[in-house]
Amino acid sequence: MPVTRGFHRRRPEPERGRLPPGQYDTGASWPVLSAEATPQKPEESWTFSIDGLVESPHTWTWQELHAVPGSTYFGDIHCVTTWSKFDMTFSGVSVDDLLDVAKPDPAAAYVLAHSVTGYTTNLPLADVTGGKAWVVWSVDGKPLPRQHGGPLRLLVPHLYFWKSAKWLSRLELMTEDRPGFWEQNGYHDRGDPWREQRYQGDD
Repeated sequence: MPVTRGFHRRRPEPERGRLPPGQYDTGASWPVLSAEATPQKPEESWTFSIDGLVESPHTWTWQELHAVPGSTYFGDIHCVTTWSKFDMTFSGVSVDDLLDVAKPDPAAAYVLAHSVTGYTTNLPLADVTGGKAWVVWSVDGKPLPRQHGGPLRLLVPHLYFWKSAKWLSRLELMTEDRPGFWEQNGYHDRGDPWREQRYQGDD
């Protein structure tokens, strides 16, 4: 299973350290933050779809998703509420491999991630391609806990963690940006932790 070790080439110079500005190391703790109630849909009935501006809209069953060649991310995550957690290992499949099946239209420039709860979050397509994003179901060798988005969540670790939508069910490709839940409520459209893009109006 291929392993991607962080995105150190995308970080600032090493002397600035691992913590983005305004963050603290949460250590062994992994805070739980959710905008909705945790869904209890059985994982065996879970499906995941890619649609919108794609040549071949596709839906994977839970079993079919696990049959896709796996990929693992090892590195850090950063929450907009100022905590960061180091050296995490998430396993699942690369978004690139799933998009290879759906075949994005050349006009597609943005993605809206949908959760089974109705939660959405928007991202530039460039932020979920090129080895920068995963659909994951395990963390540190164990099934992803429900309170942390299990059985399936998006993982976009180079952006603030609200962009890594919990309880993921669908990626919708679009020509134009469309704000998701938190973006409609004042959060930044992109959410780069190294630029402290927490709220609308931040550079």
